[in-house]
Amino acid sequence: MSSYHNISLPSKPKIVKEENTHGIFEIDGLYPGYGHTLGNSLRRVILSSIPGVAATSIKIEGIEHEFSAIKGVKEDVIAIILNLKKVKFAIHDDEPVTVSLSVKGPKVVTAADLSVPTQATLTNQDQYLFEITDKASVDLEFVIEKGLGFVPREMIAKNKAEIGTILLDAAFTPIRRVSYEVENMRVGDRTDHNRLRINIETDGSVSAKEAFESSIKTMINQLQSVVGFKEFSVDIEEDKSEDTSSTEEVSGEESEDDKDVNKTKIEDLGLSTRTVNTLLAGGIKTLGGITKRSEESLNEIEGMGAKGIEEIKEVLASHGLSLK
Repeated sequence: MSSYHNISLPSKPKIVKEENTHGIFEIDGLYPGYGHTLGNSLRRVILSSIPGVAATSIKIEGIEHEFSAIKGVKEDVIAIILNLKKVKFAIHDDEPVTVSLSVKGPKVVTAADLSVPTQATLTNQDQYLFEITDKASVDLEFVIEKGLGFVPREMIAKNKAEIGTILLDAAFTPIRRVSYEVENMRVGDRTDHNRLRINIETDGSVSAKEAFESSIKTMINQLQSVVGFKEFSVDIEEDKSEDTSSTEEVSGEESEDDKDVNKTKIEDLGLSTRTVNTLLAGGIKTLGGITKRSEESLNEIEGMGAKGIEEIKEVLASHGLSLK
């Protein structure tokens, strides 16, 4: 009888195929039905939650907006921007990096001509950018940043919108495509256990294996955060006036645990992707950073609405915190 209550555990993942930007991984021995449960969950996490690098703004000397042409250059500004977005980078810290380019023609310009600071690494040097057809020169610089998912230009920080700076929609995800397959396999006397095969293709800034491992860790962190239940006192409202003084006394001294909680990144709080991106665009990166803001100051962040603020309040309440 006990066998019906014990769900067997799967094997460790194994590498079926691994190339520069492509990987296939298998997990054997999944309990019947768990192949699709785990496969679909991992696929969604891989597509939405693997951090990547993207260009967020560009400045071209002599150009004020993207609907322009550069004298002596075969491509217009929009085509140049689209080609620049295909250049892939890895950033070694969390700060934005400025990449520059200064070339004279005639010349076919590729990513290898970019001047990249030591804080970043270029992964596809052969990417075509544009062609200078005469003796003209092109000077430009663009900012690359780390992020999650897709962030429209409207949510890019306003302080970057200087005269001549063109803000860009940013697609941060390094994943090109991901799919999964499930097939039955034998475990003991049963033939209906699942084998899960996940197929991942990246842009080369991260490996398929790194993306796969990162998605597993993200799922584990999310699930661990919801283990157990919070205990609420039925008499909270009645005892509120009595507890105020004791709360104020304690709040004066922040414990080590409180400090650690305040360092929690907003990406790990379970907020929606839209709210996370809005907070990041507003320069807020940690739980402690949120608690230092008032509801009015959050409302001033572009893209933040009433729904987002209510979501933030709920998350803060779950940690016993509130807005300023």
